[in-house]
Amino acid sequence: MKTADKWRDYKIIATGNGMKLESWNGVILLRPDPQVIWKNDKNLYGYKGINAVYNRSPKGGGSWEVRENFPEEWVVSYRDLKFKIKPMGFKHTGLFPEQAVNWDIMHGVISGAKKKEPDRAIKVLNLFAYTGAASVACAKAGAFVTHVDAAKGMVERAGENVRLSGLEDGVRYIVDDCMKFVLRELRRGNRYDAIIMDPPSYGRGPNGEMWKIEENLYDFVSSCSGLLADDALFFLINSYTTGLQASVLKNILTLTLKNFKGVTTAYEVGIPTDEGIALPCGASGLFLGERIPRDVVGSVLS
Repeated sequence: MKTADKWRDYKIIATGNGMKLESWNGVILLRPDPQVIWKNDKNLYGYKGINAVYNRSPKGGGSWEVRENFPEEWVVSYRDLKFKIKPMGFKHTGLFPEQAVNWDIMHGVISGAKKKEPDRAIKVLNLFAYTGAASVACAKAGAFVTHVDAAKGMVERAGENVRLSGLEDGVRYIVDDCMKFVLRELRRGNRYDAIIMDPPSYGRGPNGEMWKIEENLYDFVSSCSGLLADDALFFLINSYTTGLQASVLKNILTLTLKNFKGVTTAYEVGIPTDEGIALPCGASGLFLGERIPRDVVGSVLS
């Protein structure tokens, strides 16, 4: 497991009984987490200073219970990156902090490539891009990012995150169905130096198209491989689907990118907690092209 252990503005205080207690730059939230199947003798709901609790509804979904006033939205920082946080529906806050593991990797790969070839223009395609944390990390390293998501509100939030980090000219925003966008780019003959995707477990397109990750991911990645430059830097897949192991992502990348030279790896991502454990938060599969500096590859694979 690769753990996001370099945060200063975020931490997990405690876990147990299906919940995790977090501090987001001083704002304390208690949220459900499907991986937390262990017990905690302490009553997390009784922790002093909780600002809000997300309560699930027996009918599905849920809502936030405010206990102590806090800003409607606020900013957290990771290294030199800044992100807006806002509790939303379905327990989300607009940021997945465990992905700091991959922000560091992408930043290292891109900045390493820029150091080796200063004049190289690096194009990154970020699919199912949500609120744009990966877009911010890549743009900060010197890449130009095409950010694609079907939800207009999430793309607008991504723009706010990009501007917070002073990267207004480094990102192009596209509100569209990701598969339709990829098919259009294939017809146009466009190519990218890196591709990132964070596909949902389930989804429905604007015309009722169904997405199920177990059934559609392989074909989608195969289509995306046609957009990858011959001397590509990386291809990253993130998954939060419970039961979809990291090795599955590695196998998909190995099979769909068999004509590309490089190495493929996969790993769990997680976050250390103040209890001395690491909370698993999903899996990532990563392809690294052969032109990436060896010291960068070594640091990723270690």
